[in-house]
Amino acid sequence: MTFTYPAVFTPKEEGKGYHVTFPDLECCEAEGPDLEDAVENARDAAYNWLMVELEEQTYEFPSQSHIEDIELSEGDFVKFIMVSVKLLPDND
Repeated sequence: MTFTYPAVFTPKEEGKGYHVTFPDLECCEAEGPDLEDAVENARDAAYNWLMVELEEQTYEFPSQSHIEDIELSEGDFVKFIMVSVKLLPDND
């Protein structure tokens, strides 16, 4: 199953790097020293958030926000993060 959620990337004030938040995934955040690492860390954070929902069997996956509904501060930008979750175990 594949999920795609918008992530807000905020450049860090003290220099290089980004702080990432997901408007749709409560308390889901990540950081990275550069954009590439921030995207990868955001993907990992979203994956872990979704896995907790699966493990707790709540299955309450929020809907994706529309990009025009996301409030951005100066310098912020949105990237869509895609996460694949395997629902069935491997049959190896």
